[in-house]
Amino acid sequence: MLLLLMGIVVLHVAGLVLLLVSTIVSAWVINTNSRSDLWTNCTTVSGVYRCDPADTGVWIQAVQAMMILSIIFSFISLFLFFCQLFTLKKGGRFLLTGAFQILASLFVMCGAIIYTVMNSGWVPAKESYGFSFILAWIAFPLALISGVVYVILRKRE
Repeated sequence: MLLLLMGIVVLHVAGLVLLLVSTIVSAWVINTNSRSDLWTNCTTVSGVYRCDPADTGVWIQAVQAMMILSIIFSFISLFLFFCQLFTLKKGGRFLLTGAFQILASLFVMCGAIIYTVMNSGWVPAKESYGFSFILAWIAFPLALISGVVYVILRKRE
């Protein structure tokens, strides 16, 4: 049981780290001379590196909100797991923890989908998706799997 709990915590923390990195690092869209993320658009023109705030469109604000909500819900889920670990009665399920983690996975999925769909009109076709965008998509199944495992898991002594 201890190994299972440690494995779930490691899976949860790995997903949380991926969420944090994908939200913070400026590499959602990359090119040889530019890189963009949820917060800034940075370009190099004639050797001068310049960063401007991200587009103020409603869709980018929705993506920002979804990614931040996913991080918040994932932190709450981890906190609830440790609280329930010590307060839950034998045979109880970690339903609240699982619900928050599943919501976190749905938020990151919605944010990544919005970015994918709306990005085509904002970024030139010669640019490609960066590693932060890919990490966001990898964080989605990790968060979903850990949420489902939390729902299925029963506490033993």
